[in-house]
This record gives sequence, C-alpha cells and structure tokens, in this order.
Amino acid sequence: MSMEINRPDVVAEVTAAFNRYEKAIVGNDVAVLNELFWNSPHTIRFGLAEQAYGHAAIAGVRAARSPADLMRTLTRLVITTYGGDFATASCEYRRKESGRFGRQMQTWMRTPEGWRVVAAHVTLFDDKVLPSTG
Repeated sequence: MSMEINRPDVVAEVTAAFNRYEKAIVGNDVAVLNELFWNSPHTIRFGLAEQAYGHAAIAGVRAARSPADLMRTLTRLVITTYGGDFATASCEYRRKESGRFGRQMQTWMRTPEGWRVVAAHVTLFDDKVLPSTG
C-alpha cells in the first residue's frame, strides 16, 4: 500500500485548521483552542511549564494561562500530510512583545468532528536569539 504525502486537498484542509488554531492562540480564544484539541484522555500537550495528559488537563492549562505576550509572528511553518487522515504541523515563531523565539509541533488527525490536534509540544526560549542547530 502506498501512502500519498502532501495531497494538495489534505494540505489545504490542515492548513485551514492550523490557521484557525493560530488565530485562536493570538486572540486567546480558549473555546476554539479547546475545540481543536481531540476530546480524549489520549491527547497530550507538553507546554512551557506543564505536561498535560488528556483533554480535561489541557483545557485546565488553557483556562489558567496568562493572556500576556500572546501575539506572535510565524517565521516558519511546515505542514506535512500522510494519506488523508494524519498530519504534522511544525512552526517557529517570535513573540511580538518580548521578542522571544519559540517552536511548536502538532500532530493532527481527521476525526468525525474535523481535524483535531492529538499531540503537541511547545518550547519557548528565554533568550531572543535563535538556538544553535549544531
């Protein structure tokens, strides 16, 4: 069986879901952020200071999060789709207020409700300089 990588229609769908998520991040739209994470105890999000296992824990982190310094500019985005129901979204960003550099990785899955994040990891660096890749 051959799996199609980056089918244009699937890339467009995941990109639209990612863009909706990004708009919710910078606008602190907690309802949309919670909606776009798979409502399952199997969902995982490793964040800046937390390890959240399950949708309820992730929603709790969102509710307690400070709305300060959320505006950011994406400096790189790579979306890769695998077949019609699975994708990854990897981005680098810079926070507008503090200038801090961050990275975000998400695993997306097509569900009956639409595309949902099933796993995520966010890193924000203390320093404003891009980390060394060497």
